[in-house]
Amino acid sequence: MAQDIHSHDEVADAVSELIRRTDPAAADLLDAERARQQSTLELIASENHVSPAVMHAMGTCLTNKYAEGYPGARYYGGCEFHDKVETLAQERAKQLFGCGFANVQPHSGAQANASVFLGLLSPGDTFASLVLADGGHLSHGLKVNMSGKWFNPVHYPLHYDANSPEFERIDYDAVRRVCLEHKPKLLMCGYSAYPRVIDFAKFRQIADECGALLMADIAHIAGLVAAGEHPSPFPHAHVVTTTTHKTLRGPRGGLIMTSDEEISKKINRALFPGMQGGPLMHVILSKVVAFGEALKPEFKQYAKQVIANAKSLAKALTERGFRITTGGTDNHLMLVDLRTRDAELTGADAEQWLERAGIITNKNGVPQDPRPPKQTSGLRLGTPAVTTRGLSVDDMTRVADWIDMTIEGGGDAGVCAQVRGEVEQFCERYPLG
Repeated sequence: MAQDIHSHDEVADAVSELIRRTDPAAADLLDAERARQQSTLELIASENHVSPAVMHAMGTCLTNKYAEGYPGARYYGGCEFHDKVETLAQERAKQLFGCGFANVQPHSGAQANASVFLGLLSPGDTFASLVLADGGHLSHGLKVNMSGKWFNPVHYPLHYDANSPEFERIDYDAVRRVCLEHKPKLLMCGYSAYPRVIDFAKFRQIADECGALLMADIAHIAGLVAAGEHPSPFPHAHVVTTTTHKTLRGPRGGLIMTSDEEISKKINRALFPGMQGGPLMHVILSKVVAFGEALKPEFKQYAKQVIANAKSLAKALTERGFRITTGGTDNHLMLVDLRTRDAELTGADAEQWLERAGIITNKNGVPQDPRPPKQTSGLRLGTPAVTTRGLSVDDMTRVADWIDMTIEGGGDAGVCAQVRGEVEQFCERYPLG
């Protein structure tokens, strides 16, 4: 679903000019970043291009207001319309995901997760999550993160048998073994770098068997879930968190949902005043707009195209000698194991080469990666942003060719420059505002 380019251009130009009148240095940086996005292909799985309405809702007068508390129970006066904005955001979120309660105030997905921990666990309580290096998130138990410092994470692995058809997929038997051994109070599913469908019903069975609450972090797949293109965590999960950007194509922010009233009350208290002060009401207005867009029929077509593009890109890269973990993808992302092309090549080097060529990616570990996170053996690629831009399945073959040329060129300046020129010309066919 291509964006309304003309209105986006006009509003973006007006904003830039307004800033330039008072702060040319800031305007220069804004224009430079806008040009970078315009002339490059965004393949980072956790990024997207929002619509003009979503983008500019964040630059409204709602940024002027403190609205600590919740609708009907604020600690400041003058919140009549802010109450209505937040209530509308809640109602649209509930409609999108089929749940009973929604807290739209989290500033980010990490703060949404932290609020669940604060509301449902006590310091030192045990929770279970995926081995972090295999696709989890830092807020799922990294030792330097609050989740790993204040609580006791135990981790379940993926299938590591290369001869198994389930290689690098979730090992549900291992999940069950870990949970029965450690009796976690909370079982987490939902990941940052997992390309396959998650069986939420199976996770709930395991959670019930070991007496745990089930938490699903669907930050990456939220848009696919909302569009009905990935199974929903409801009614299986007790609590669901997500970001509102990525595949949901909204502003940067978080969201917490449940259909359990008591859990909802605990989460609300944990978020405010436990984790945050005043909500960002201008961002919540932007969430309203994004949720409204996601409720439209064309969003389902967008989600379908995201997945189709991802499958096409994974297939094209496989044909060019790259190994895709798990053998492919069911969603918007894939992990590319670079070692099948060059045993010495790191994700860090590949990321830099591709950026010089106008293709924006991020280095990422692959399951059981022997390299540290700042190097990695792989890249994580995703199709939400290029799909928003209007690219099709056929375009993915060309993107794979550019990736192949850049990697084969080994960072050669001439090769990168050649690809960059072709990418820039290509991007002119799919302009952004």
